[in-house]
Amino acid sequence: MAVGASPRRAGSLGRPGCWANSVNLPNSITLSRIFCIPILIWMLSSHFPHGGFHGEQEIVASVFFVLVSISDGVDGYLARHRGQITTMGMLLDPIADKLLITSALVALVEFNPHIVKPWIVVVVVGREFLVSGLRSIASTEGFTIEASDVGKLKTVIQIVTVVAATLDRGWAVWDWGWVIVPVHLIAAVGVYYMAGISILSGVDYFVAFWRKIEKASATRRRTDNELVLSRRKKAAPAAHNATQL
Repeated sequence: MAVGASPRRAGSLGRPGCWANSVNLPNSITLSRIFCIPILIWMLSSHFPHGGFHGEQEIVASVFFVLVSISDGVDGYLARHRGQITTMGMLLDPIADKLLITSALVALVEFNPHIVKPWIVVVVVGREFLVSGLRSIASTEGFTIEASDVGKLKTVIQIVTVVAATLDRGWAVWDWGWVIVPVHLIAAVGVYYMAGISILSGVDYFVAFWRKIEKASATRRRTDNELVLSRRKKAAPAAHNATQL
């Protein structure tokens, strides 16, 4: 080793095997979720081939979206239980989730415009931008903000709403005799509930962020004051000794 050179930490970006270690099974699942997004957009477009049974496009797109959404929990479970939590995974996982939901909602504006209004998509996407910005600032300040129960509820509502809005294009009600599923009602209520819960979770995240910032600022001011006082105490005896001389 050359004089003055410092050894690199294990797992750092400069290590030759770092990229190979990052591309593990959980991260591969996350990457596959991102690669599935163009397929989902194609399924929700007019380019999807028709000719099968009634509602074929709606069912195929809904099942595909649910399976891709489930992979979000699968990669997180595998990463925790296999000890494969990496920086790459922590970076890609929230990006994949946001891309999946926002892409589905944007596609649904054309696919089912009677249910998914453009302003609703703007609210949801705007909330994601807000949270991402606050998370970046929090990271630079050296703290993290855990996902709240409201944020987790928002994710579930978004998945249910996307599925209901997709199926609503083919059916208003699913009548199976022993059970009746009001697809249109779920979709119509879900999109507005999704918009409301997005605003609520955004406000909740902002409040948590602001409290962290205030706490960090108070701690920093206290440390600065203690440092100033300690310097003054050291300077006082020196001035006293100079007077005696």
